[in-house]
Amino acid sequence: MDGMNGMDDHQHGRPPGDSFMMHMSFFWGKNSEILFSGWPGTSSGMYALALIFVFALAVLVELLSHSKFIKSESNHAVAALIRTFLHAIRVGLAYLVMLAIMSFNGGVFLAAVAGHALGFFLFRSRIFNKSTSPPPPAKTADPPSMTC
Repeated sequence: MDGMNGMDDHQHGRPPGDSFMMHMSFFWGKNSEILFSGWPGTSSGMYALALIFVFALAVLVELLSHSKFIKSESNHAVAALIRTFLHAIRVGLAYLVMLAIMSFNGGVFLAAVAGHALGFFLFRSRIFNKSTSPPPPAKTADPPSMTC
C-alpha cells in the first residue's frame, strides 16, 4: 500500500515496494516528493535543486505581482490580452508554490517564504528607490499590484 491513500505503488508509476509515505504534518528531511512523482527522491543534490526551484518560483510570483509591464499608450485589446496572460502565469506559478508547500517539507516551506520575502524586497519595498518621497503613481494598463 502507498502511504495513507490505500492505492498500490504501481498505480503511481513506482515499482512495488518502493513507496513514499505521504506526510500530513511538517517534517524535516531530504527524502521527499515535491510536485512530481519521485522528485527529488533521496538525493541531497536533487533536494537542494528542488529548494532552489521553489525559491525561484516564489521570487517570480512576486516579480509578476509587483512589476508594471504594459505602458498606458498600448492598444487596449493587446494590453488586455497581455494582462490576462501575465495573470494566468502568475496564478499558475503561485499554485505550483502552494502545491510544493503541500509536501509538508519544512525546507520547502522555508524556501517558499524566503523566495516571497526576497521578491517583495526586490520588487516592492522601494529599497532601490533613491528619492525620499513616494513616487507618483505610474500610468500603466497593468492591474494594481496585490497588496496586503
